Amino acid sequence: MGRKWNNIKEKKASKDANTSRIYAKFGVEIYVAARRGEPNPESNQALKFVLERAKTYNVPKHIIDRAIEKAKGGSEESYSELRYEGFGPNGSMVIVDALTNNVNRTASDVRAAFGKNGGNMGVSGSVAYMFDETAVIGVEGKSSDDVLELLMEADVDVRDILEEDDSVIVYAEPEQFHAVQEAFKSAGITEFTVAERTMLAQNEVTLPEDAQAKFEKMIDALEDLEDVQRVYHNVDLGE
Repeated sequence: MGRKWNNIKEKKASKDANTSRIYAKFGVEIYVAARRGEPNPESNQALKFVLERAKTYNVPKHIIDRAIEKAKGGSEESYSELRYEGFGPNGSMVIVDALTNNVNRTASDVRAAFGKNGGNMGVSGSVAYMFDETAVIGVEGKSSDDVLELLMEADVDVRDILEEDDSVIVYAEPEQFHAVQEAFKSAGITEFTVAERTMLAQNEVTLPEDAQAKFEKMIDALEDLEDVQRVYHNVDLGE
């Protein structure tokens, strides 16, 4: 599948000297999930998913608790979920997901990040059809055969199981995310190296060195925006 999930996560985390930006974005995502349903992960699957994801990024408990308490307190602050699609150098494709309390600001910022780095925003649907929504869950201390066996015993179907570095990564349909996790937990595995629902490109492209440098600068600019939660693309960065 061309992705080294743990390396990608470490690269994103290391960009920020103290990871405060990553934690702040999780705070917003947790607040939004808690506010749209019960502020209890046992009865709110969206919140449960965000908290599982936050755990793999070592988000501190006080940030999680503060976001949930803010939702419980009836805060009137509201956020819109937005998706932007666009193109980078050499026709590369990018999807940007955002949570914002100021739609005009976010649209302007995203458009500028594209435009200043050799890209341009496209219309809705211009890129997303080339990506598949996918659940990605990783564990350590097991072989791919071990993982296949425990998933078969739990009667959980997945797309693929790959060994990547020191982890075994499971790729599944997005609606199978919790089923895969529960299968692992039933086998005594409660720690995950990655726990994401993401957008995987159907085909990755390799850019010339100069175009790749420009592309990486554009991705960094998008990820650094306060309102942007996730950025997906179809470029093989050789992680």
